[in-house]
Amino acid sequence: MPQRPPAPPDLAAVNSASATRRGKVNAPTGAVSGGVQSLTRGLTLLEKLAETEGGITLTEISQRASLPPSTAHRLLNTLADMGFVYQSKEGGLWYVGLKTYRVGCAFVSNRDFVGESHAYLRKLMEASGETANLSILDGTYACFIAQVQCHEVMRMLVRLGSRIPAHASGSGKAMLSALPEDELAIVLRDSHLVELTTKTITNPDKLRMQFASIRARGYSYDDEENAMGLRCVAAPIYDEFAEPLGAISLAGPIARLTDERILKLGPLVAHTAREITEKLGGVVPVSV
Repeated sequence: MPQRPPAPPDLAAVNSASATRRGKVNAPTGAVSGGVQSLTRGLTLLEKLAETEGGITLTEISQRASLPPSTAHRLLNTLADMGFVYQSKEGGLWYVGLKTYRVGCAFVSNRDFVGESHAYLRKLMEASGETANLSILDGTYACFIAQVQCHEVMRMLVRLGSRIPAHASGSGKAMLSALPEDELAIVLRDSHLVELTTKTITNPDKLRMQFASIRARGYSYDDEENAMGLRCVAAPIYDEFAEPLGAISLAGPIARLTDERILKLGPLVAHTAREITEKLGGVVPVSV
């Protein structure tokens, strides 16, 4: 009789810990001073500017950063002298500058997708007791690029670099559902939509209906559509353009991945995918 998997972690606690790691919580009073305090305040102003669509007034940004207007103005002028922010001549609104954009681009170009995701895959495996996978979309296929195997005797084994039709896999459907409509139309047009099992969905209209459901709940699942006796639950990872960068998934035998467990593991996988997205500087679409 299979052991009951560990309960998913408390999401509020995970969010709190994640926020602490990202520096989005207030530092204790007296923890910073002098130049370090000025650096912290300056970076806070940059963060508030980045969160704003369009420009922002000095009064508003000082309020959001909990700083006196005189302090915010001094720090903004310093950042402006270095090219990180600028102030419009008409209206006096403040904006993120070109140098900030260059720093962000450097991060995107140097990020290690697989390396940054590995710790999250291991955490997901330990929390669920099932094998965790990382995949990318390769044309009309889902390609596996990383895996953390579970400790069960019966478990999914996959050769890294191997591919399976995207329409017949949880990871593939998660990524397809996140594609812009014009790209999705091309993929569905070019896919052969082969029937791998009696449960494989090969009708484009039915797939589109599934994609809508996946977007609504935040995760997908493969119900023996790639191989009989095997189930998978997955969620997409997004890049800085809110488009699919890849997907993470949990896979295992149907005896363990029952309907009840899918409902419990789906939100856990979706939450982990959001964590990786944030870690890599990606953006989750507002509608998701």
